[in-house]
Amino acid sequence: MERAPSTAAVAAFPADADCAQPVGCDRANPRPILTGRGEGQGSFLRALEAAKLAALAEFAAGAGHEINNPLATIVGRVQALLKDEQDPSRRQSLATIAAQAFRIRDMIGDLMVFARPPAPVLERLVLNDALCAIVERFQDAAREQASSLTFEADVTVFASADPTQLNVVLSELVRNSLEAVAPSSGEIRLSVAAATIDQRSYAVAIVADNGRGLSETDRAHLFDPFYSGRDAGRGLGFGLTKCWRIVTNHGGFIDVESAPGAGTTFRVYWPTPAPVTPPLEQNSDA
Repeated sequence: MERAPSTAAVAAFPADADCAQPVGCDRANPRPILTGRGEGQGSFLRALEAAKLAALAEFAAGAGHEINNPLATIVGRVQALLKDEQDPSRRQSLATIAAQAFRIRDMIGDLMVFARPPAPVLERLVLNDALCAIVERFQDAAREQASSLTFEADVTVFASADPTQLNVVLSELVRNSLEAVAPSSGEIRLSVAAATIDQRSYAVAIVADNGRGLSETDRAHLFDPFYSGRDAGRGLGFGLTKCWRIVTNHGGFIDVESAPGAGTTFRVYWPTPAPVTPPLEQNSDA
């Protein structure tokens, strides 16, 4: 049975429990980045994190709408100019403008997913199967950087989730781990567990890597939109933000354990479907 998440876990969830290695904990000096083991302070920190991201979502909704309108005008004008432009140099310049405009459009799309995520269409899913599919999808990418990507499970767990959105979350977490262990070879281990917290049952998807781990700064901004601990230009830093939004929109949460130089483990807690009750047999009259 999976243990309850630590005080360093992200988003609102039930009471704290002891954690062998909390987020940002130095193994020589086991002190979590988010200090305070009491229920009062732990709940306050989690509520503060959720409130911050909720405020960012409201900002993202307004900003995305305002930016999208002039952007559509720019794209339309560039496409109109390209139709009649014959000069190769000017066509190249217009194509560059269009490419960057479409890049902004994609960023706005991510913003809107964060601000106004689509309602999940819940299905009863075998979480093991979803993780196996993710391993198959990213196996070539792992081999290209001489990393191992494996899935192991000694239990089958069921999750109540939107299959498309579940795939997005698992893909982003594995992609994040591949980048964390690059450029040298590393290990990424996927597994599942069952957990019961405050009488609620969860199916837990676990993604663990032995990469460089999280610094205190990275941990503080882990789910912030556009934040990236990677070098500038290596991504939009929006993958984990989408994960947080999708999971909390399902009624779940994410627990993160990490230490600089000691890897990172993400545990994603998905609500489980209601038990399937077999139909009652009707007694026939003799």
